Amino acid sequence: MKQSLADQAYSALKRDIITCILDPGLQIAQSHLVTRYQMGITPIREALKRLEQEGLVQSIPRFGYIISPVTIEDVQDIFEMRLILEKASARLAAQRATNLQLENIQKDAGFTYRYHDHQSYQEFLDLNAQFHTSIAFTSGNRRLSETIGHLLDSMMRIFHLGLELRDSADEMQTEHLHLSEALSARDADKAEKVMQDQVLRSQQRIEQMLTQRILVRSQTILSKQQG
Repeated sequence: MKQSLADQAYSALKRDIITCILDPGLQIAQSHLVTRYQMGITPIREALKRLEQEGLVQSIPRFGYIISPVTIEDVQDIFEMRLILEKASARLAAQRATNLQLENIQKDAGFTYRYHDHQSYQEFLDLNAQFHTSIAFTSGNRRLSETIGHLLDSMMRIFHLGLELRDSADEMQTEHLHLSEALSARDADKAEKVMQDQVLRSQQRIEQMLTQRILVRSQTILSKQQG
């Protein structure tokens, strides 16, 4: 079925927000979006309303919209929740998964990405979400699996920020391989520890990237004021 213009506008805008092509905190006017996406004002307006309901944009009276910022506090809250849930899923998976499920997890653990390639980032993050939700699924706890899946989906924009900090492709691939090996060995303690370390390193990368962006933004504002 062919998408409506509003659906097309929504998909294009959401993709650029999730991948941080439209930066968190960026102020955008509807007229700018009409030009950028070569669409009429009505589908753009409808798309923005949907994105506002999802919390991805915020309306600004008498101006337009702002791409919802990502704060250090947001990252800390989300990763605290992720740490609690994913440590539990790793431990349960090591104890409950079938041998075939663990073989498949280990087989799928070697995915990676190309630094500065945003298409590669998205492919990597899709595989990363599948990898972590597969582990959660093998825990045997359906509600835990569903919650982790929803959490990872909501974190896509945050993950994109972390990938831009530095080339961590080899490091992240090694993390996934070590996790799959611990699961295959049914070492619940090690699987939980590897998962914990992986989540904490991911949080650290994202917080470093946010700190850098805040510093650059502050320097830019200061430079304009002085100019």
